[in-house]
Amino acid sequence: MTDREAALRPVDDAARAAAKRLVRMARFASLATAAPGDGWPMASRVALATEIDGAPVFLVSTLSTHTAALDADPRCALLIGEPGRGDPLAHPRITLYGLAERLPRAADADARRRYLARHPKAALYADFGDFGFFRVRPARADFNGGFGKAYDLSAQDLAPRVSCDGLADGEASAVAHMNADHREAVAHYARLAGGGAGDWTLTGIDPEGADLACGDEVRRLEFMTPVRDAAGLRAALVALARRSV
Repeated sequence: MTDREAALRPVDDAARAAAKRLVRMARFASLATAAPGDGWPMASRVALATEIDGAPVFLVSTLSTHTAALDADPRCALLIGEPGRGDPLAHPRITLYGLAERLPRAADADARRRYLARHPKAALYADFGDFGFFRVRPARADFNGGFGKAYDLSAQDLAPRVSCDGLADGEASAVAHMNADHREAVAHYARLAGGGAGDWTLTGIDPEGADLACGDEVRRLEFMTPVRDAAGLRAALVALARRSV
């Protein structure tokens, strides 16, 4: 056993949940690629959202150097996690390794919807001809939950605990319905998640929880048990609406 392996903690459900939550709540990430031509390490910043299965998505100019880098070599890494007060190394962060794929405009509807719900100002340029969406398919991740809390995670560790198939078709309409007709319930969900007063909206739902935003503030509310379909989602949302803050 190497010194690094000895320092790693066994992966458990708490570590998986914390890592997935960090990715789901991220508004931005550092994107690392290999520079085209000479292969030097290169880093940039991207605004981030996730698809229903947890895959990160971002919008970039197709004229940028990192787009050229991803077109030449789709291997990349995303460093996610915001330092708080005090020692920046005491705060959780995750380096997610994966393959980036450019989404054709004919197939980017879900990524676009979820991304613009998280970053509405990006609607000003999302349809420019020289902008496009990328999806990162996770391969593995290094998760550091703070000092002495290091984990090696697999792609399966980062995936929802149940299939997204039964929820995917109705997720967009469920989000739109809640935001249009049940604003008080959405505000209640935000309070349950620790959010303050404000004009909260649901930005996305997945089998394990719901993401909310109010301006630059982001919150996530986990379901008590994973949901598999529209009926399960309705039951979960009703149960949360009845829960006391």
